[in-house]
Amino acid sequence: MEKTWISMGAIFAFLGFIQGLLNTFMPHELSFACKRLGVRIYNAIFSSYVDYAVEEYDGTKLNELYDAAQLHLSDKAARSARRLSLIQPKNASVLTCSLGEHERVVDVYEGSQIWWEFSSSERKQSMTISWQTMPDKRRSLHMRIHRKDREKIMSGYLPSLLENAKALQLKRRDRLLYTNVSHDPRGRRKPWDSVPFKHPATFHSLALEPALKQKIMDDLTDFANGEQFYKDVGRAWKRGYLLYGPPGTGKSTMIAAMANFLEYDVYDLELTEVKSNAELRSLLLNTSNKAIIVLEDIDCSLDLSERKRKKAKKPDAENEEKMLGLAEREEKVSEVTLSGLLNFTDGLWSSCGSERIFVFTTNHIEKLDAALLRSGRMDMHIHLSYCGFEAFKVLARNYLKLEDHVLFEKVRAAMDEEGVQMTPADVSEVMTRDKRDTEQALRSLIKELRESKVKRRDGEQKEEGANEGTEEKQEVVPKEADVQCGVQKENAKVCEDAGNEVDINQEAAQEKIIH
Repeated sequence: MEKTWISMGAIFAFLGFIQGLLNTFMPHELSFACKRLGVRIYNAIFSSYVDYAVEEYDGTKLNELYDAAQLHLSDKAARSARRLSLIQPKNASVLTCSLGEHERVVDVYEGSQIWWEFSSSERKQSMTISWQTMPDKRRSLHMRIHRKDREKIMSGYLPSLLENAKALQLKRRDRLLYTNVSHDPRGRRKPWDSVPFKHPATFHSLALEPALKQKIMDDLTDFANGEQFYKDVGRAWKRGYLLYGPPGTGKSTMIAAMANFLEYDVYDLELTEVKSNAELRSLLLNTSNKAIIVLEDIDCSLDLSERKRKKAKKPDAENEEKMLGLAEREEKVSEVTLSGLLNFTDGLWSSCGSERIFVFTTNHIEKLDAALLRSGRMDMHIHLSYCGFEAFKVLARNYLKLEDHVLFEKVRAAMDEEGVQMTPADVSEVMTRDKRDTEQALRSLIKELRESKVKRRDGEQKEEGANEGTEEKQEVVPKEADVQCGVQKENAKVCEDAGNEVDINQEAAQEKIIH
């Protein structure tokens, strides 16, 4: 036994002596090449694994695969790894875990194991000049797989890793509300500015008829899952919705519920701030995918009414100059045209992106041009009307925490009366005012419903009286004109008789002179 230990010691001593000689007399480059060759020979003959290095940077550009792998492995790292790094990404609502130094985690794909390990080293100072500031450490993830699984991992695992990372990024980040009316500190116009989107509206809390609500949710779900369908039919992956109805019927709340349902960002486009069609296209190109582009009160933003114009009489020179001056001032404010808006929603530029929803709102659908309302631009028209009984029950559950009450039938009867019209916003206000006393809130609502009928009738009578007064005034004006015209005719007749009398007198005087 003692002789065995002595012989092994002699062997190790000899190997150390040989390594010392090699390090002394062999150049460093040659030694490194020999080691690399030895590793390759060993891996080719004895090892059944393949190793890949995923660097954080590809030259001076960020490696998307590195960030995707970090995000994909975060949940597994949080469950199994012992050394972790916590990251708070920008616009993210949750923390992300990443592997610590030399920490390893195992992933599984279709029965095949993939080993991931994180490592870092000091970055060598580069002599090249670059505008990109590089971190001091060189970070990388090392992926080890079985040699037999190489094809499956390359064609299946890595693409699924990238898709999963995109889904996680969208799920974990804070969604944003964008607007196009801001400027940066230097005074230059920016395409969009954003704030976190925190609106709490959902379809569960939305005061809407259940059948219509389910129809909208099914349509949104089909759109979100319809990427392959839109490719097959040769259409851009987008959809348009028109929300119309009286003020206070929940159009803006509907948009917030759609955004929360799909987990999309919201772009609130203010058309009056857009100076030209070219700027409108630029705004479209600067919107992200998975976005809802909103144009509220579209009938008030620009002149988008019917293009049928009555032929007017030719104005005089002064009026024509005034009209031209007014047109020039309007052009300085905005030159966005109906044609530009139509191309924005359904032209070639609208296909520069995918998974986008256009939502228009209006209180007066009859004022919009028919070309804007057709399918392909506004695919689904949603009429949001006054509060019905089913919508009231949703509001009662939200505001009063009531699923049923003995006064519900009286509320139904009051709503079913002819002429009763209250918007969901008005009903919500009544419930908010008396939310501490649920029975009083319902009684107040019944009273408000009945009073709304009286107010509506009084408003109609007042409007009819105003119209009748206008008609009478229009009738009086012609009579006065007729009187004036009669006076003018009578004066003209008197003048004519006087002229005739003067002519007779002149003729008589001439006869006297002749005689």
